[in-house]
Amino acid sequence: MPKMKTKKSAAKRFRVRPGGTVKRGQAFKRHILTKKSTKNKRQRRGAVSVHETNMGHMAQMLPFAGL
Repeated sequence: MPKMKTKKSAAKRFRVRPGGTVKRGQAFKRHILTKKSTKNKRQRRGAVSVHETNMGHMAQMLPFAGL
């Protein structure tokens, strides 16, 4: 039987919070910022939680995270 491995790209992008939710960064904030509105850029700051419908995928990518 093969070893279980963590998807290293997912491990670099996500952090598991103590309550069991997964923290992720916002997308669309890296480049081409001149055409985006100030409100849009401001709302992209900070981190948000992964939606509960995607938690099954997170458990597959991060098998040792205890999700």
